[in-house]
Formats: sequence, C-alpha cells, structure tokens
Amino acid sequence: MLREKFVDRLRYFNKYVTNPLMKTFAGRFVYAVVHHTGRRSGRAYATPVLAVPVEGGFVIPLPYGNHTDWCRNVIASGGCDMELGGERISVHNPVLIDPQQALPVFPKWLHRLLRHTEVYLKLEQSPAKVIISEGAAA
Repeated sequence: MLREKFVDRLRYFNKYVTNPLMKTFAGRFVYAVVHHTGRRSGRAYATPVLAVPVEGGFVIPLPYGNHTDWCRNVIASGGCDMELGGERISVHNPVLIDPQQALPVFPKWLHRLLRHTEVYLKLEQSPAKVIISEGAAA
C-alpha cells in the first residue's frame, strides 16, 4: 500500500514536472515522444518514453504499470505516433508483454534499472513513416 502511494506520487510528479523537461530533448537522444489522443477528452498529448527499436516495431518499459494515462490512451486507440531520431513513426497493435519477453531487447546496462518493471508495451511499426525535417512534416 505504501509502495503504491509512493508510485502514484512519483507518477504525478513526473507527469507535471519531469515530463515537460524531458520533452525538450526527447525524440533526439535516448527517449522517444509518444504522440497520443486522450480517450475521453480527444486532446492531443505528447509523452516522453524510453523506446527500444525491435524488428518490426518498438518495446517501451512501463515502470508505473499499464494504468498510466498515455498507455491507456494508446491501447484504447490501437496505436499512436512516435517521434524518435528526427522521424515521426506511426505505430499500432499495442500489446502488453512480460519482462522475460522484453528484457532481451534492452542493452545489458539498462537491465538493473528495469529490474522492478513488471510490464512492457510492444508496438508494431506501420508501413508508412513520416520524416520530420525543418519543422515541417511530410
């Protein structure tokens, strides 16, 4: 119970403090930006996440579980766009996977940081990819 309260407070802090700061460099370095739509509000959101490319898609650790707003939005809509390395990529077919399936795709140096992560999100890359260049998406 105490751990759940701590995680909820940490998630809240990250949502309103850390995430806005991370967006300044997310999508260019280690982090990607997930562009998703609110399932009730219909508003557009952008959330920085750690995303590792795998054959045909990406795997994202969910350290706060699959009950975060962004994850629920992506699952409800069946996909989202991700910004990674200067590209905006459409992904779909979100599937929750366990650590045994996910950890082998992550670099060994991240395993210790991910040791308490119990669920991961796997997304398939859609065939079409949109390149972001000079502020204009094509």
